Order: sequence, then structure tokens, then C-alpha cells
Amino acid sequence: MSLLVPVAPDNPDVPDVPAVMAPSGRARLLAAPSATLADHLTTFGRRPHPDRATLLHTLEDSGLTGRGGAGFPAWRKLTAAGPAPVVIGNASEGEPLSSKDAALLRHAPHLVIDGLRIVADALAAAELHLVVPVRLRPAVAAALAERDDDALTLHDAALTLHDAGDGFVSGEASAVAALVEGRRAVPRDHPVRLAVAGVRGRPTIVHNAETLAQLALVARFGAGWFRSAGTLDDPGTRLVTVTGAVPESRVLEVPGGARLDEVLCAAGADPDALRAVLVGGYHGVWTPQLNRTLSPADLPPGAGVLLALGHGRCGVAASAEIARYLANQSTRQCGPCANGLPRMASVLERIARGDRDTGLALEIDRLAGLVAGRGACHHPDGTARLVLTALETFASDVASHIEDGRCLEEAAR
Repeated sequence: MSLLVPVAPDNPDVPDVPAVMAPSGRARLLAAPSATLADHLTTFGRRPHPDRATLLHTLEDSGLTGRGGAGFPAWRKLTAAGPAPVVIGNASEGEPLSSKDAALLRHAPHLVIDGLRIVADALAAAELHLVVPVRLRPAVAAALAERDDDALTLHDAALTLHDAGDGFVSGEASAVAALVEGRRAVPRDHPVRLAVAGVRGRPTIVHNAETLAQLALVARFGAGWFRSAGTLDDPGTRLVTVTGAVPESRVLEVPGGARLDEVLCAAGADPDALRAVLVGGYHGVWTPQLNRTLSPADLPPGAGVLLALGHGRCGVAASAEIARYLANQSTRQCGPCANGLPRMASVLERIARGDRDTGLALEIDRLAGLVAGRGACHHPDGTARLVLTALETFASDVASHIEDGRCLEEAAR
């Protein structure tokens, strides 16, 4: 779909930028040839300034959902915020397998910054923050230095950069809000929503870096253009990190509703050589069915991660390693994390080691029921989901470990 975007005469960005054609095909977020402001403006044009009503209406029509994991409609989060909110761009990317936000900050930082500015202007934000990994701070600082709007928006909200926390749960929204306040980046219980009372008690919006970049494109080119890719229930494109049994880890931009096997092939993987794929990252689900789609109705993309597991790899052992990592990432604020997750990881490790106790799988089911829905955040829920799908997907591995004390999959290598 081609769309000519006119010049906005009151735009404070670099002047004399011609109208541009909206990106066509799958390359949208990463369409610019480089990360420079000049290439950004040549590719995407100037930053628009929609008012609140226009932005909310356009986002609702577009169907854009959050790209950080939960998949919450982007417009609803903005609608829920109180007056003069604190707006935070979250590029923490605590998920170990994910590289999509890093790819954006390296190759399209101005789209992320534009998304922050657009939200700040439309909602008359009181504060504006961007949380980035330490290793990427120089790239973001260089992008800000190129801009003539790095100090002010229409509502005089200065953008402050913050170094992200280094834990798995440090990217959770309330943990990011705590970091901006100068406290330890750990999740809080949620008796009051961030949109009502977040940073220093102010209404707070936390959007993932990719969500902001997509928002910047929707604000420029419209809902119809965004929906020209993807499917009716999963419009637009998304960034996906493909890793594991592939020639090299890659970040791909794929349309909503893309088939799993097609994405894997695009990353250079041979679907016939794979046993299963972990979809959504460490809080995701395992599936051996590679003809399924990445979509909310089938396989929710979550954090946008595909971990390919090749034949000859024990699915129980791979899942036990992840479960132990997640247990170690507990902030030990609540019982489900402090006690339940280490116990669950230990039981899965016993199965992986060949313990022949026939009650181990049932014990994992019991523990999952005890931790799910009872934590201060969703970390116990995501960990339980991963472990339960591992037991289902790798049922043959579980049986061979318990019955024979070894993994037939690894023995066949």
C-alpha cells in the first residue's frame, strides 16, 4: 500500500524534508538504510503532532497491540492514564533470548523517540523517560544529539535516559517505574494500576520500545496502512528474534499471523530438523506443530522470541535449564517466587537427571497450581506455563527419563 505523507508546516523537526511514500512490504520498522536522523527523515518523514482524540482514534482503528509481551491494545493504555502522566519508553529487554529492542535502538532509534514524543504531546505529559540497556546508551544518546527536539516537546517535557536493570523481571512495567523513581527495579504488587498512580504517585504509562516505534508509524501513515500487513485479528508487522537451532540468531520483521515454519525458514532453519519451538521467550510455550501461526488466537508471540530445538536435544533438559534460570531470577518478594519456583525447577531437574520417581510429573502439576496467579507479578505464571507445556510437548522424553533413566532422544544422536 502506497501513501504520500505531506509536510506538516508547524513541525519543529529538521526543516525542508519532502513528503515521503509510506513503506511497503514487510520492511517497515527497519526500512531506513541507517540510524541517522537524515535517513530517518528521508524514509519516514517528519514527526506528526496528533491531538489526544486523533491519536487514540487512529490507534484503536489500527489494532496495534503492545509488543512487550502482554499484547494489550495500545490505545487502551493511553486512554486509562490520568492527566499530565509520566510516559516511559521501556527498552530494558530483560528476556535473555530477545534482541528486537536492541535492533531497534541500533537501527531505528528515531522511531522509538518519535513514539515517545507523539504520546507526550498528545497527552500533555509531565515527564518523559527512556530506559535502555547500558551497552546501548551511547547509540541512543547519539540519536538524541542529532535532534532539535531533544530538550523540549510541545509541553516542555524533557526526555531523561535511564540505564536498565539487569534482571529478567526488571523489564516488568512496575519494575521500570520503580527504576525511574530511583529505586530497585523490581515488580510491585498491583493494588493500584500504574495508569492511576505510578512514578511518585503520578499517572504513568509504560510502553515497550517496539510499541512506540509502531505507534510512530501509525501516527504518520494511518490505521489503514498499518492493517495492510498482517491479518484481521493481528494486523501490522512485528519484530521476532529467532535463535537456537538456526545458522545464526536473527531479528526478522514478519507480518501478523505469519506461519511458524515460514518464519523459521526465513531465518535459515530447516523445519524438518526441529523437534519443537519455544514461542514467546522464557515465559512462552513449547510447540512441536510448526504449521501454526504467530497470532493471539493461535500462538501468542509474547516477547517476540522463537527458540528452535533441534532433533537430538532433550526437551526436558532444555526446559530444566530455563526453569532454573527463572527460579534464580526471583526477587524473593513473595512465596510463589521464593519457594515455589525453585521447587518446581528442582523437580524438573530430577526428571532430566533420570530420577525414576513416577510421581514427579504430578508434583510439577501440583506446584504449578500453587504458584500461578498468586505472585506479586506474572513471573510465577509465566514460569509455570513454560514448565507445563514442556511436560506436554516432551512427554516422550519425560517417559524415557522416568522409565529408563535416560533420554532416548539424546541417546539416538
